[in-house]
Amino acid sequence: MQDDTLAKIESLGLSLPEVPAPVAAYVNYVRSGNLLFLSGGLPIDGETKILGKVPSACSVEDAVKGARIIILNRLAVIKEAIGSLDNVVQVVSLNGFVNSDPDFYGHPVVVNGASELLVEIFGERGKHSRTALGAAALPLNVAVEINLTVEVK
Repeated sequence: MQDDTLAKIESLGLSLPEVPAPVAAYVNYVRSGNLLFLSGGLPIDGETKILGKVPSACSVEDAVKGARIIILNRLAVIKEAIGSLDNVVQVVSLNGFVNSDPDFYGHPVVVNGASELLVEIFGERGKHSRTALGAAALPLNVAVEINLTVEVK
C-alpha cells in the first residue's frame, strides 16, 4: 500500500531516520484509544546533534533545524506505532521547550520550525494547538525538545 504521507516527506527532500531509542526510563509513545502520546524528542540524528543555549551557544537558525529533526524523529516513531503515516487523523498538540538564555524571548520562532514542517507534510491534519516555552536546561544540553499528541485511525 502506498504511504502518501511518506511520499510527501520524500518530495520535500527529507527522509525518516531510524526510530531513536529512549535515553532514560520511558517509552517513545503510549497509545490510549485513538490518541498517541509521544515522549519528548531530541534534535539528534546520527552524528548530528543540535546543542546549547539559544542564542548564545546555538543560533536560532540551528535551533529551528533541530526542531525539524525532532519532527522527523517523532514521525518515525508514529510510523513504527501505527504502520503508516497515512493513519494520522490529526496532530492534536505540540509542546516545545527551548534551552534558552534568560533574556531570549524567541521561543515561538524556534518551535515554528516544527509546526511549519507538520503543516507542510500533513496540510490541515498538521495544524495543532501548541506551547512554546524557554527552559533553564534540557537533557543532554540539547537546544530544543518537543513532544506531540496525535489522533490516529
